[in-house]
Amino acid sequence: MREILLTGFQPYGGRPLNPSAEIVRALDGSTIRDAVVRGLLLPVSFDAAKKPLEDAIAKHKPVVIASLGLWPGEAVIRLERIAVNRASFEIADNDGQRPLDTPIEPGGPDGRAVTLPVAKIIAALRGKGIPARSSDTAGTFLCNTTLYRALGACQRLGLETRCGFIHLPYLPQQVADLLDDLLAEGRLELHQRADLASMSLDMMLDAVRTALLLSLDQG
Repeated sequence: MREILLTGFQPYGGRPLNPSAEIVRALDGSTIRDAVVRGLLLPVSFDAAKKPLEDAIAKHKPVVIASLGLWPGEAVIRLERIAVNRASFEIADNDGQRPLDTPIEPGGPDGRAVTLPVAKIIAALRGKGIPARSSDTAGTFLCNTTLYRALGACQRLGLETRCGFIHLPYLPQQVADLLDDLLAEGRLELHQRADLASMSLDMMLDAVRTALLLSLDQG
């Protein structure tokens, strides 16, 4: 069978949940058309996330790679279109490291374009009533780093893999917890928070499955 590599991240930034991890756990081992999903949870670490990602790509030679990550405050499914050769973390990773204005791959290209059918996926998601949009910045944290590394690994291995990145909103439970914290802390008024958007796990799962299916159609 053909293989799909689906990556997500462990929780970070003091949050007990990461929706990308929940989706990877839910879809790992499932079959989409004629392809099996191989789930990989990456550590939230600039150094430690590199080897398992590149090893998995070399081992499975997937026809599709979809990496998932959380974007706090995002209200829609967001498909990235480019990764840049730059790591500049606003917060430290889970190993306490905080690269600032650091090349991900010294000597590598400034940017790498995704190879998922982004426009087609967005149109399909919106047609199903799932809010979705494209984005030209994956940030400069580990989401961008992972996308840049995955695209580079595929190129070096000579793979014609469809590869991209999907940013996810908070889960509703995460926003409920944020509201409890806001009340308990008494430091900010509700209108000062800009990160209270959420989406159900079922809708996110539907979105990711749809993205993977359409990406397979392109292979």
